[in-house]
Amino acid sequence: MRAKLLYSFRRCPYAMRARMALWAAGIDCELREVSLGDKPAAMLALSPKGTVPVLQLEDGKVLEESGDILKWALGQDDGLGWLSNCDPAELDELIENNDGPFKHHLDRYKYSGRYDDVDADEQWQLARQALTPLRNRLGKHAYLCGKVISAADIAVFPFVRQFRNVNPENFAGAEPLIEAWLSPLLQSDAFKAVMPKVKAWQPGDPRVSFASVYGRA
Repeated sequence: MRAKLLYSFRRCPYAMRARMALWAAGIDCELREVSLGDKPAAMLALSPKGTVPVLQLEDGKVLEESGDILKWALGQDDGLGWLSNCDPAELDELIENNDGPFKHHLDRYKYSGRYDDVDADEQWQLARQALTPLRNRLGKHAYLCGKVISAADIAVFPFVRQFRNVNPENFAGAEPLIEAWLSPLLQSDAFKAVMPKVKAWQPGDPRVSFASVYGRA
């Protein structure tokens, strides 16, 4: 099975997760960068929930969750060993914690003005508490599941990057262990490959291939 079409948004951590997995697996498809303020009708027809990433496979199946896209892509080709380098249950547990409690407090810390009765300092502390599973693991080895990068690191670090970027100096001082883990991931070929800016897609635009923009591992 091959991928046909990916809707993505450059700065979205969920989309980063999916793009890195597709890049690592060497999967090509049509790439459509989305403007979140003007979501394409074609994307909403595929996925009415209106969030990215959205991956359509050649058989018509639609994957709407970035974790599913990550697992599907690496299941096609895990040449970098990302999927084999972590236990599936541990991967699921880390994604659940990241996408649940941590993301909840991250949003309320970063965008505190959008929420009623939210204190940014309190959300900073609660988000840090949600990072405890990472801290515990990184006290034992360099990456979340061992000595080498795994799918768990790829799934989680774009969100921690977003948390760090609100106030990098405060984060580095408060979370030296996580900062040391984050640094090589931000310098990795995978992350650098999937971060070029892409023009937002409009109906009628020429087809843009994922591989032509991001290359392959």
